[in-house]
Amino acid sequence: MLTQERYQSILSIINEKNAVTVSQLAEMLEISESTVRRDLTALDELGKLKKVFGGATSITKREGVYEDNVSMREKLMSEEKTEIARYSAKLINNTDFVFIDAGTTTSRLIDFIDNDKATYVTNGIVHARKLVQKGLNAYLVGGKVKSATEATVGAEAIANLKNFNFSKAFLGANGIDINAGFTTPEIEEAKLKEAAVNTSYMTFILADRTKFRRVFSVTFSQLKKCCIITDSLPDSSYSKETVIKEVMK
Repeated sequence: MLTQERYQSILSIINEKNAVTVSQLAEMLEISESTVRRDLTALDELGKLKKVFGGATSITKREGVYEDNVSMREKLMSEEKTEIARYSAKLINNTDFVFIDAGTTTSRLIDFIDNDKATYVTNGIVHARKLVQKGLNAYLVGGKVKSATEATVGAEAIANLKNFNFSKAFLGANGIDINAGFTTPEIEEAKLKEAAVNTSYMTFILADRTKFRRVFSVTFSQLKKCCIITDSLPDSSYSKETVIKEVMK
């Protein structure tokens, strides 16, 4: 196996397991422990992982303010998002007053909603149209329109949300990290998500496994305030922080 192939294999294993020992890597890759140690040292120096005594751990990705547009994100983890959305729709009861955040996974949630007795509020322009087309009782939060996510944000939108008392909220997140919590790249959108969390009795974060161990610019909630619905959990330590449902385990 070539050096670069070993590096890629090691990173793939560590990112999946979060932490791994030298002996485990040696057995999985069928190489010597001395070779593993040299590779771990090199990858640590490149900033790709964190070398620790007896092995290595993954590192949290700091993403900054970059965010893909809606059409790009819609294509990623498509099957996983569908299963997350399908499960989430079953959580809506007749008497619920529901907030649905703008986002690609929350948009799919609407595809599976069949409860026409609940009331829905959203800041997603596409979401509002889909809710109305299904004949559901829906309200669109007014405010500044953010083109990248096709969402309303800003002071007016936040003021509107603060007047509501939601029984359930379904939100998206760009990053999930044990220390940083739930994060997103943009300040105005983060403030609106924060308001939704604070005005909801129960908040569910709909996020596929690629969102874990990623940190974006702004935290909108700590993990303990929200439940997470995901396809599969890449790191069991998150289960110690909040309630998590894996829909494809």
